[in-house]
Amino acid sequence: MVVAHGTGEAAAFPVDITYALIGGSWALAISFLVLAFAWKTPRLSPDKHVAVLRRLTRFADSRALRETLGALGVALTAAALIIGFLKRDTHDNPLIGTFFIWLWVGLIAASLVFGPIGRVVSPVRTLHRWVSRALGRDPEDGLRAYPARLGRWPAALGLFAFVWLELAVVEKGFTAVFWWCIVYLAITVAGGILFGSRWFSKAEPFEVYSSTIASMSPLGRDRQSRELVLRNPLNGLPTYRTGPGAVAVIAVLLGSTAFDAWSAVHKGHETLGRTAILLVFIAVVGVSFCLATMATGGVTGKQRRAIPGRMAHTLIPIAVGYLVAHYAKYLVEDGQETAHSWLHAFGFGEPDKWAPFTDHPTLLSVLAVASIVVGHLLAVVSAHDASLRILPRRHHLTGQLALMLLMVGYTFGGLYLLFGG
Repeated sequence: MVVAHGTGEAAAFPVDITYALIGGSWALAISFLVLAFAWKTPRLSPDKHVAVLRRLTRFADSRALRETLGALGVALTAAALIIGFLKRDTHDNPLIGTFFIWLWVGLIAASLVFGPIGRVVSPVRTLHRWVSRALGRDPEDGLRAYPARLGRWPAALGLFAFVWLELAVVEKGFTAVFWWCIVYLAITVAGGILFGSRWFSKAEPFEVYSSTIASMSPLGRDRQSRELVLRNPLNGLPTYRTGPGAVAVIAVLLGSTAFDAWSAVHKGHETLGRTAILLVFIAVVGVSFCLATMATGGVTGKQRRAIPGRMAHTLIPIAVGYLVAHYAKYLVEDGQETAHSWLHAFGFGEPDKWAPFTDHPTLLSVLAVASIVVGHLLAVVSAHDASLRILPRRHHLTGQLALMLLMVGYTFGGLYLLFGG
């Protein structure tokens, strides 16, 4: 049975942890010094791009493509639930791998390459659009307006519910996954009816997950013409807007990944204990980031409280780096196993006569370390640029020191946990 988890074999990586820790920390410190002297005005902007991709825009926005992808999302979801229920007592149940690997891990790669594809393949958004069209209603219209104070908090809670099932629940067989999906579908359908399609972009966990990662995609949208553009991925980060729940979403992604690496070594806890520790990891990430970003002078109390949300996007490269480091192996290996489960469900192949492609430990270690270090370097660049925009001129550098130290700590902690503590 496929269940996604962090890189539990990281302790066997053929890379010395001392060199990884020292090298990563020095890379961050040196990059900060270089930026302090060479990057004195803001340069990153969602309005900057390398090229406009008009032909690709016409293809990507075509109704035929979007309806096809939406229909595939609906069909895959329905098939996974139905076949998963019929094969609930077998070890090669395709629902488990589809849920933990294709959905959770696959969205990382797909969103980095294609942009916010989660909204296109979302089965509930697609069904909502179809029903609204049949009833002659605008999908944007709901029974009431979406409350601004909710922001992305429902998405953060939904993402926590997913990582709780994946990482904290000890017994997570078919029954747990099946009923999680049923409850998720019920809540998401109700949200779409009540608030219209705005619910999906703000509150649906997997769509928010996809759009958050997609802010680092080289494919973006021109804010005026809405045409696809090729851009520096760092220019896309500010499209992750501030608002309620903005920090919470990223804290869940980053804290849960750190917990995943920790729990690979520290086993033996029951569900309640694992849940408590998972909450601690997420809280530590969120609280430490808020405190570090607010540790600046020259601002009013109201401005200080707004800084964490305005700088939340600077954590995205770190979160993406951790996600790639921990889950790339599983997309390659368990993704194949999930595909084989689907083939076997339709009568092709034999489950006991198949072996997945196995990765090379050196390649795995290099990818994992590089993902974390590069993610932190990009975060330092993004944080420096954001500080030049947000902080008073006299505190452009001193206001970043606490956040810089925190990112060094994240690097130490991330690599330490990745190598098995």
